[in-house]
Amino acid sequence: MGEQQRVRNTFLWGLSGIYLCAFLSLYMQIPGLYGREGILPGWKMLRFTGKGLWEQLKDSPTLLWLGPRLGLDTEHGMEFICLLGAVLSLGAFLFNCLRDSVIFLLLWILYLSLYQVGQVFLYFQWDSLLLETGFLAILVAPMRCLRSKANVWSSHDGITFWLVRWLLFRLMFASGVVKLTSRCPTWWGLTALTYHYETQCIPTPVAWYAHQLPVWLQKLSVVATYVIEMGVPWLFFLPSRRLRHFSFYSQVLLQVLIILTGNYNFFNLLTLILCFSLLDDNHLKSGPKGKKGQQKGHSFFIQSFAVLFDLLVFGLLGFWTVKYFELQINWEKYHVESKTAFTYHDFLQWLRTLTFPSIWLAAASLGWEILKGMYKSASVRGLFWKLWATIQWVVFSLATVSMFIVSLVPYTYVDFESNGQLWPSVHRMFKAVDEYQLVNSYGLFRRMTGVGGRPEVVVEGSYDKQSWTEIEFMYKPGNVSVSPPVVTPHQPRLDWQMWFAALGPHTQSPWFTSFVYQLLQGNKDVIKLVQNDESLYPFNSHPPHYIRAQLYKYWYTEVDQAGHTSGNWWRRRHVEEFYPVVFLGDHTLESFLNQYGLKDKPPPRRSLDAPLPSALRFIRELLRPYPAPLLLHSLLITVVVIYSLQALFGRGNRSGPSKPRGHTKPQVEKVKTEKKKPKEATRQGESGGSGRDSGHNNKRREKS
Repeated sequence: MGEQQRVRNTFLWGLSGIYLCAFLSLYMQIPGLYGREGILPGWKMLRFTGKGLWEQLKDSPTLLWLGPRLGLDTEHGMEFICLLGAVLSLGAFLFNCLRDSVIFLLLWILYLSLYQVGQVFLYFQWDSLLLETGFLAILVAPMRCLRSKANVWSSHDGITFWLVRWLLFRLMFASGVVKLTSRCPTWWGLTALTYHYETQCIPTPVAWYAHQLPVWLQKLSVVATYVIEMGVPWLFFLPSRRLRHFSFYSQVLLQVLIILTGNYNFFNLLTLILCFSLLDDNHLKSGPKGKKGQQKGHSFFIQSFAVLFDLLVFGLLGFWTVKYFELQINWEKYHVESKTAFTYHDFLQWLRTLTFPSIWLAAASLGWEILKGMYKSASVRGLFWKLWATIQWVVFSLATVSMFIVSLVPYTYVDFESNGQLWPSVHRMFKAVDEYQLVNSYGLFRRMTGVGGRPEVVVEGSYDKQSWTEIEFMYKPGNVSVSPPVVTPHQPRLDWQMWFAALGPHTQSPWFTSFVYQLLQGNKDVIKLVQNDESLYPFNSHPPHYIRAQLYKYWYTEVDQAGHTSGNWWRRRHVEEFYPVVFLGDHTLESFLNQYGLKDKPPPRRSLDAPLPSALRFIRELLRPYPAPLLLHSLLITVVVIYSLQALFGRGNRSGPSKPRGHTKPQVEKVKTEKKKPKEATRQGESGGSGRDSGHNNKRREKS
């Protein structure tokens, strides 16, 4: 693979934006979710028992243990961490000089601190993916405190950045495998997408139109999903640029389609950022210069062999797709027929046969990057700088190999037989770092829920127990005539948990009892999670005396043969009672609260008059009127406008993702030198460089 300086910088730039969205999205929901009287108060996860700070950090690695020393309770500590993380990530998003290992280390620590007390509202795969990607960014980003004038950083940049590609492989391959190992009949019958668009957590308006597509096209889309998730990732580690670029655009296509049809917060955006590990700098450069230079360096024989190899790989991929899914063109009906042509046991045998070869293929790719790094270290001029480059190469190579070995444990979860064959020392290494979320297992959409209709919990309130009024949520389906929203990259975590709660009885979701209790008390912070505009909340003047919840089944409305619709987005049918009628002081409610430990008294409130709590309270009141999606969208649009204005006035490379800031000064010095010694300057331009990245780049990249 060619140089990846610009690609790494783009990765770090995008990851900074993901961090910004994640911190701000969570900040807007902290009072209702984790406040003193929130649904799941954060203080319950931090029991101050008199232990020392170090022992507390070992029990639960979070900076929130330092809150009392700053005069902050747990809620304000979480707000402070979110705001600090938002400021740091915004700075890294705007300025190249802040995309540093130290900054990304701080961002990772801050988000891990929130994750430790986030409980069920923060236990999502994308939160784990953000933490794992964020830790990798610490290794990928430049260390400016060790910046030197010699070209020594490029010796290991490709090694650490390889871990991002390995993470992308694990994410995509596991997501494809779990769909078949789950034995879900919709995935095996290729009909999963006929249910997916209407049963996903928070669909977009585009999902309604995607649901109307013919069944044969939905089944063909499932086949394409399998190919992109299980077949294409094998191309990530092949030496062909053409195959890697094909892999890149295949993954991008899948993620863009998911973004258009579903509100999956920052998850798919983060996956897109990971996909940049498949590219090199020549692909990002404008003009054919880099491509011509590359062609001159290869003989006609090598180029012909590369083309034949690529055609062979494409041919095998197409052949296996047609064979194992029996693709046939029905010329009479003008569509493509498909079905699964292998059994569950055939698939398990294939998985067990290829799990370890995939590890060896990845190891060979990593070994090649390590050898290239060794060669670059040996090519550095000057004995001191050669020694310095070699030391860094050894350190970062060992760190990368260690991360790769530890990641084998969650990766082999796709085949437990292979997982059991790993050395016991590998499992011990994984257990030692498991609580820090350095490596994780993944597998999205394992089973298709809502096959018989989308289950949805509808909360109702009443003053007299006779007439009931539905409590509408901002984002999840409720009113059948309301259009699905577009909230990406914000994640309304209460709405997400309401979707999970509907999949089983309320006893499997203890937080729901706390939610009902807070609504009966009229907790404004919790109500803002339901409706940001209090005027739209039906009980804004006085809390309801009674609350209950009903379970409904929802379906999309259909288009008739004449192309007409009912005008509604949904149709629904009542199924059963989800939560019984309760009121304050009710014996049933009190028993639930005591059973789930939701009646514990909070610790004494700390003074809000101190400077830091007062500042946090001021910022909260300033941002309270604005919905989180509006805030995030406005901020992102503002950043885009700033970049556009910089590009318009010729300053786009100062803070954009393509070129680092360190590019300017060496270029000016080179021009000055050329006036006196053109030949010497040319030699310096070919071998010189500054910062951690060779040539023009002083930066490295991070991270979902």
